[in-house]
Amino acid sequence: MTAALEISHLVKTFGGLKATNDLSFTVAEGESLGLIGPNGAGKTTVFSQIMGELRQTSGTIRLFGEDIGALATPARIRHGVSRTYQVPRPFSGMTVAENIRVGLMPNSVRRMVFGAPDPERERELGLSVGLSEADLDRTPAELSMGDLRKLELARTMATAPRVMLLDEVFAGLTVGEIAQIAELIQRMRRDGMTFLVVSHDLPALEPLVDRCIAIDRGTLIAEGSFAEVVDDPEVRASYLGGV
Repeated sequence: MTAALEISHLVKTFGGLKATNDLSFTVAEGESLGLIGPNGAGKTTVFSQIMGELRQTSGTIRLFGEDIGALATPARIRHGVSRTYQVPRPFSGMTVAENIRVGLMPNSVRRMVFGAPDPERERELGLSVGLSEADLDRTPAELSMGDLRKLELARTMATAPRVMLLDEVFAGLTVGEIAQIAELIQRMRRDGMTFLVVSHDLPALEPLVDRCIAIDRGTLIAEGSFAEVVDDPEVRASYLGGV
């Protein structure tokens, strides 16, 4: 299978601390790979390096065979990788539709402060993730956490990614909201999207992934099927408290 994302010997140091430590893994095109580990394991740091928000100390990051490790974040997005954030980051002074518009605009200072609107495309993206017509005219402060997660997904989808990095997309959601987001991700999987998914909600994560990897202190400690990784003794000791 074609490799969508290849991480090879990735190292990120902060002073004497190695946040990622010779980390290597591959995500195949069309695959959904889970990434788990305890708090502080380095999962979000991995995402930040893939997106260029943090520059790796050493190692390579390839997207569909192309080395993107020296590119700025906007260039990486144009090459087809995008992410959500553990804590949603909407523009609070804009409507939901205007937030989606930001993702639709190419860079160049977002076409000189967000360019010409495309209301139909903004609406299409908003409705596709389960936001309502009324939600599009609201501000982010008026949305529930579940709807903020939907807005994050809509803004990410607006960049036309080939690979999506989802960071704790279920955090803070009700059972019903988790089911809605999970169904949306499953639909995108059926359409061929490639995913790398971080989640502490293991029951919600399991049906969404083809394989799973676990890291601890920036080091790969297990790789395989979801069941194999969760049952691995080192994973249970580090992530599940040894139970």
